Amino acid sequence: MPIDPAVAIGAELPSVDFSWETADVQLYHLALGAGARATDPAELRYLSDTDPQVLPTFATVAATFHATEPPRVSFPGIDIDLAKIVHGSQEITVHRPLPPAGKATTATRIAEVWDKGKAAVIVQESTTLDESGAPLWSARSSIFARGEGGFGGERGPSDAVALPDRAPDHELEVATLPQQALLYRMCGDRNPLHSDPEFAKAAGFPAPILHGLCTYGMVCKAVVDGALESDVSRVKGFRARFAGVVFPGERLRVRVWHTDAGLGVSATVIDRDDAPALSDVVMTLA
Repeated sequence: MPIDPAVAIGAELPSVDFSWETADVQLYHLALGAGARATDPAELRYLSDTDPQVLPTFATVAATFHATEPPRVSFPGIDIDLAKIVHGSQEITVHRPLPPAGKATTATRIAEVWDKGKAAVIVQESTTLDESGAPLWSARSSIFARGEGGFGGERGPSDAVALPDRAPDHELEVATLPQQALLYRMCGDRNPLHSDPEFAKAAGFPAPILHGLCTYGMVCKAVVDGALESDVSRVKGFRARFAGVVFPGERLRVRVWHTDAGLGVSATVIDRDDAPALSDVVMTLA
């Protein structure tokens, strides 16, 4: 079915009620590599049995954490083969530090649909409220659908972020495990692109790739640990554009600059001559 922006833009998706427990937060953090420094008190704050601190990026998986089926890209005016989809960008804004357990409701709408010629970009915006109706977090994300452009829509803006023209204030190295994607899929993203070699080849990749949101979470954690003394309460928001793929087992180079807007960040793949992984990355501070 071709994309129909007249139907899609502004469409409200069904709201989602969900809950999470401390064990879900612990598993999410482990899937991002938490625990590598197994005796470091700062590291163990992510894995406490009673009151773990929660990375803001947990918001990207909280509503789908217990999913066991691959996601579907079927919205009003939009129906796309999953093999054509990659994550385009992600932004999370937290309204207070996330609790390690809770119940919430997320409301989502299709905010924009951009025609990139050979591809389409679908932008979603969502708001998540706790049981009392108080805001927990807001999100804006996009998916990039290869081969789905040409429907006559607007091309959309460019939101490039310029980094300071000087040496970074912090340079960090983040190792991913060969099994990183298989760990992260336990957080609810069962897209076979990240686990099935044949599916990945059919989608144009030589092997399963790491979830973009896993890279996003790992980079967020690295920045919090390396620049903010492992204190997640100092983070207000985190946004990034997915600029390239990461294969499980590769190493990331994360550079961080202190700026007036917060922290500017870049993430590249060391093992492939610093090929881009995340770009236009900004962490805003509380």
